[in-house]
Amino acid sequence: MKARVYVSLKKTVLDPQGQTIQSALNGLGHKSISGVRQGKFFEMDLAAGVSREAGAAEMDLIAREVLANPVMEDYRVEILD
Repeated sequence: MKARVYVSLKKTVLDPQGQTIQSALNGLGHKSISGVRQGKFFEMDLAAGVSREAGAAEMDLIAREVLANPVMEDYRVEILD
């Protein structure tokens, strides 16, 4: 089983890297891009025998306490079979 964690800045937090990426894309002719928010992506393998519920609970804890800064970032966890 795999777990994926997506971490991104909260909507209320300025994203200068995203703005730079948007500007670069627009400069390359991709004028349809009106906004970019950058983030982090983690993919982890869960040990054999771990239940989906236990894996999801542990990944939520890891995301909240280790991978994301709750003051300025949101996160989302996906469990894949």
